[in-house]
Amino acid sequence: MKNQPNSERNSFSRRALLAGGSAAAAGLGARAHAARGGSRPALVQLFLRGAMDGLTTVVPHGDGDLYVARPTLAVPPPGGPGTAVNLDGFFGLAPAAAPLLTPYSNGHLAIVHASGSIDPTRSHFEAFARMEYGDPALPLGLVDDGWITRYLAATAPSATGPLRAVAASNLLPFTLRGASNALPIPDLADFHFPGRVQTAAQRVQAIDTTYARRKAPVGPAALDTLASIQLLETVDFAGYAPANGAVYPATTLGTRLRNTAAILKAGLGVEVVTIDVDSWDLHAELGPISGSMAILLDDLTRSMQAFYLDMLAHLDDYVLVALSEFGRRVEENASAGTDHGHGNAMFLMGGHVAGGQVHADWPGLDAASLDNGDLAITTDYRDVLGEVLQERLGVNPATVFPFHTFDFPGLIV
Repeated sequence: MKNQPNSERNSFSRRALLAGGSAAAAGLGARAHAARGGSRPALVQLFLRGAMDGLTTVVPHGDGDLYVARPTLAVPPPGGPGTAVNLDGFFGLAPAAAPLLTPYSNGHLAIVHASGSIDPTRSHFEAFARMEYGDPALPLGLVDDGWITRYLAATAPSATGPLRAVAASNLLPFTLRGASNALPIPDLADFHFPGRVQTAAQRVQAIDTTYARRKAPVGPAALDTLASIQLLETVDFAGYAPANGAVYPATTLGTRLRNTAAILKAGLGVEVVTIDVDSWDLHAELGPISGSMAILLDDLTRSMQAFYLDMLAHLDDYVLVALSEFGRRVEENASAGTDHGHGNAMFLMGGHVAGGQVHADWPGLDAASLDNGDLAITTDYRDVLGEVLQERLGVNPATVFPFHTFDFPGLIV
């Protein structure tokens, strides 16, 4: 499943991407399992910024070289407290990631190990920029729109509301750079029209009248933002009651996924939600069992478990992808941590996912199999996203990743 990018490269042109792409995408619509009253499912992206350690989260306990490289930090093989939670006899979950067993055991969570971007950089900024723009071989500055932006452009004719994408952050991430009808909203529950309620109607009318006269992009963007505020104010975030006994952690991530469930169930026409999950850059004191890594995994996986349970009656209404810019080095360092690496683990959750298994063309952790000391990548992250685009979202992936030759890993059923 190793892929090499096409050598013929220029810049990403929206015109070039979309020309010829819409007809191909139309033929894929039957493969995108209908949901939300006939529309495509929403895409929820969790970006684990800082390089999550996939060798701790999804432990290859069947590979003895892990314990040679990490004599003090590797999660022990299954067999008691503080050991890996077995998945398939070769891979297991860190104890703190055990909540993922709920969707995994139900066949709605797939794990893709030894995956990631073939970009050789170990720089956080360069790695996530190229990953989010969608081509690891292009120099920074050559691409000016994110891969989700191109997805939204390809599906613009089917948009049903003024707010198509939400970034649960203060700024739009690179994945949404240049997107129309997309807003950064760090707290959905606190996104209101400002000022006194008594004069709100008059001020809304004044803004509407003023910006209706302005040309694109300023006028339409202002009016869409105004409409988005009014749309979100129809959702009772404070009174929202999660279904199926789901309990979201009282954390930033837990709150953002809870609010995501609320807007998806409300049917507002939001098609994409991106959520950044920070602080994975643990060069020192990794703490895989009871320290920093365990705390991060507990929050991540309990939040994902709660979202899964809450959305059980809406499995076909979303597809959730969790990924990181790269993994961590195989060998532990002298500070009881791990340094920047390469290959990692990705997560895919929702309906029609070939879950309950770890998809991996495992390269091995022996010295001869490593990529400059790191886990080698055998599944390009674009193959995972490309399969989701085609099989779940009804879009020709070549309109989103035009310079990639796809090799789908078989994640969608």
